Amino acid sequence: MSLIMKKIVSVLAVLSLILVACGPKVDPVKSDSVVLSMTEMSFANATTSTQFVTVTATGNWTAAATEAWIHLSPASGSGNGSVGVSVDPNEGSSARSGKVTVSAGSASAALTVTQEGSASVAVVPAPAAFDGTKRASTTYQLLVYSFADSDGDGVGDFKGIQNRLDYLDQMGVTALWLSPAHPTSSYHAYDVNDYYSLNPLYAVGSHTPEKAEADFEELIAAAHAKGIKIYMDYVLNHTGKNNPWFKEALANPSSPYRDYYFITANPSADYKTFPMLAGTTYNADEWKVAASGSPKLTVTKTEEAVKSGNSTWNLWLWPNGGNGQAVKFVDEGNGKLYLIVEINGSYGMLVRKYNNWDAGSKYGAKSATTLTEGQTLDLVADGSDISFNGSGRYRIELSDYSVESLYYMGCFSDWMPDLNYGALADVRNNAAFQDLAASADKWINMGVDGLRLDAVKHICGGISSYNNAANRQFLNAWYERCNQTYKACGHEDNIFMVGEVWGSHSSEEKYYYEGLTSCFEFDYGSLLSGVLNSGNAGNYVSSVTSYVADHKAQRADAITSFFLANHDQDRWAEWVGRSAAKEKQAAAMLLSGPEKPFIYQGEELGYYGTKSGGDEYVRAPMVWDSSATQVAKKGVENKVDNTMLKGSISVETQLADAGSLLNVYMTWSRLRNTYPALAEGTMTAAPINSGSIAAWYMTSGSQKLLVIHNVASAQKAVNVSDAMDKPIALLGTASVKGTTLTLGANSSVVFEL
Repeated sequence: MSLIMKKIVSVLAVLSLILVACGPKVDPVKSDSVVLSMTEMSFANATTSTQFVTVTATGNWTAAATEAWIHLSPASGSGNGSVGVSVDPNEGSSARSGKVTVSAGSASAALTVTQEGSASVAVVPAPAAFDGTKRASTTYQLLVYSFADSDGDGVGDFKGIQNRLDYLDQMGVTALWLSPAHPTSSYHAYDVNDYYSLNPLYAVGSHTPEKAEADFEELIAAAHAKGIKIYMDYVLNHTGKNNPWFKEALANPSSPYRDYYFITANPSADYKTFPMLAGTTYNADEWKVAASGSPKLTVTKTEEAVKSGNSTWNLWLWPNGGNGQAVKFVDEGNGKLYLIVEINGSYGMLVRKYNNWDAGSKYGAKSATTLTEGQTLDLVADGSDISFNGSGRYRIELSDYSVESLYYMGCFSDWMPDLNYGALADVRNNAAFQDLAASADKWINMGVDGLRLDAVKHICGGISSYNNAANRQFLNAWYERCNQTYKACGHEDNIFMVGEVWGSHSSEEKYYYEGLTSCFEFDYGSLLSGVLNSGNAGNYVSSVTSYVADHKAQRADAITSFFLANHDQDRWAEWVGRSAAKEKQAAAMLLSGPEKPFIYQGEELGYYGTKSGGDEYVRAPMVWDSSATQVAKKGVENKVDNTMLKGSISVETQLADAGSLLNVYMTWSRLRNTYPALAEGTMTAAPINSGSIAAWYMTSGSQKLLVIHNVASAQKAVNVSDAMDKPIALLGTASVKGTTLTLGANSSVVFEL
């Protein structure tokens, strides 16, 4: 290229640079941006204030919160601005956090929002002081033979009960239901041998009926001094087989006592002739065989040769402490039987019709007797042992031995013959009715405050078939008769009488109509165990209130008797798997509900056991001391579970443990006696909706309490619309924060409103 050409190109390049520099100016592309004035913001748990965050952004922006409890205003804008942030109150115990994100195009910035947890206040009960006036109607069921032994013979007694009245008073009970206290042939005493007397085993010192009666009178007076009533267990359906009435009824067809029982040679045909059995059905299994007649036995000294015969009648003869042998009588054909035997020393005797001990075969004395030489003794079927002290050879004669086989109704067993009260229309004039009523008069006049009536469903009929309407008619007559005596003693109230109508609520509720003022609610124990085992309280309040309402619909003065379990059932601890938490809550629920609660001996200690080994194992004796030496084991014939009856379960040990089951019973019993609303109030459902929560109001006059139980095995929080600033009782754990109540597993609380 020429020099001229190079200069031209250079000039053109310079001109091009000048043109670019002097031409229109173009800006670079700007990026999106958003900046917040803070990155963290905190709130108190219950604040209603609003805090602001400044937004610096390019173009339009929007704000969004990650949590529903965070509220933004405004939630959008353009350019620079601000966002107001507010939050809902935090009723939870824990702090919480969330985020607010502000976005502008592709840019964003975050704000962390935190809020303190609500302050949770633990429930601390502050009940009113107990003023010493017992308001509750709590009854303690005790077994005289196994409650407390005062003289060291191993059998419970009246003085033992009297010595433990301080304990029962501390338990807050207002009445004692004593097991049958009459003379008996069994440990449990439901086979009564004498309604006018008391069991001499229950006396201290001299074991006589007279001493037993004196001790009983002292017990009544001492109990009354502590505001504790005494209820006797009365058996109206049957007597014992060894009751003199029954022995006389079998021995003598013309005896007035024959009409006290259902006795016949042909029960299937004659069943319908007994007015008390009208409207029921014959069941052969409920009729037992016996024998009528009264053979006579005479022993005289003789020099005749030893001789026995071939009669089916035989003498069972045994030296005391030795083995017995059957010696057959000789039949002379003159209406007498005899035999000649050698007797040297003390011997026992019984007469048998056959070579066995079957029903109708055995004959003995009306009561244990020592026979003397030359004496003639009247024998009775199934009689007692006869003692004879001899030295030499004796002629033993049996006369009037013509007997017949009879049958008697004994629906529970052959040693409990059923009583016959005749035509119900005239029952007040019936001899058996009047005899039983006269015996009850004796104890009512002595100071007894009430009766528990055994097996009332079976009085008119048996176990398999009975007449409810007839039973009610009989019970109405019995109640009015006993109440008349009670009133004549100067009482202004009515006698308390509770019937055992073992069955469902639909069957026992009938017995309030023209019958009794109270019956045991057998459905309650299974209801409560079902609630606690399932953790679902949905039907508890409605069921309990309906029980009470159904009874009061029958009669205005109805009293519902609630209980967990009794002496005829497996221990209630077994129903809930021996769970201490459930047993404690059961105590709290029973004692914070309506009507009349019953506590069964040992229930307050957590006794367990089943009937599989015998009834004795659910009637265990009380363990009083930590060394487990004060235990009336002979009262239940030493049939006890020694793995349970240890010092660890004793009254002494549990009293020293503030968290024991016994102290739960004592705490809630004292509460029931302190607050009229618990003692005598009306139960109504509270508006707290939760499957595991049983909640109700107890109201009496101007006093109103809110009772709440969490029956679940886990913590539960519920909203409560009532004030919770006056807690008066607590089982387990509970806390309040605002309107939220949090209850621990199997925890209970009561608030005064």
